[in-house]
Amino acid sequence: MLAALIIASPPAGATDPGAGAPAWPPALPGTPGARLHLWPALLDPEEAARWMRQLTGEIPWTRGRVQLFGRALPEPRLSCWLGDPGCTYTYSGQRREPVPWPPGVAAIRERVEAATGLRFNGALANLYRDGADGVGWHADDEPELGDAPVIASLSLGATRRLSLRRRDDPRLRRELSLSGGSLLVMAGRTQALWKHQVPKTRRPVGPRINLSFRQLSPRPPGRCGPAPAGGCGE
Repeated sequence: MLAALIIASPPAGATDPGAGAPAWPPALPGTPGARLHLWPALLDPEEAARWMRQLTGEIPWTRGRVQLFGRALPEPRLSCWLGDPGCTYTYSGQRREPVPWPPGVAAIRERVEAATGLRFNGALANLYRDGADGVGWHADDEPELGDAPVIASLSLGATRRLSLRRRDDPRLRRELSLSGGSLLVMAGRTQALWKHQVPKTRRPVGPRINLSFRQLSPRPPGRCGPAPAGGCGE
């Protein structure tokens, strides 16, 4: 079991860990206006494989539905919104009540908090079962995340491609390959200026779990607290 690290929670949208926190890797080049920081191997391969096996069975996966051209269609992936009590999250027209942290995700959250010097009160878990699963162009810019949210995205399982494109110039793109055990932090104006996707692929590829940790606007007691009708922080 990983030891907990006690760090003061930043406000939603905080982009820096503050004085005395662990140093982050340098920002990746090629994404003007964004701040992308990559830990290529936050978890070693054996540890990442172990968490992949555990979380596949530990997280209560569901298949959501998305509105597309007036039709409700099943999402091409399985997902689960995890979080502290009261951290309701609304995205893509869906209101998600938080599932309590499974032991494995809670332990990984501690590892991510220790690496970044930040605290997170929610995480969206996605399970991409094979190359037919993916997620289209979007930005994590919901109001409850603040103006400049930090998204800490940890990958387990198969390597998948993350594509980014600039909102005001879609010709400006960046591609990243995220392997099991890697941590990518998107900070600063990334969500305001860029969109990202995990494209589907026809090549044979195994399952992948992504845990995208985030900080919703805090409401006492606890890290989030009771949510109003529109969701935590709205």
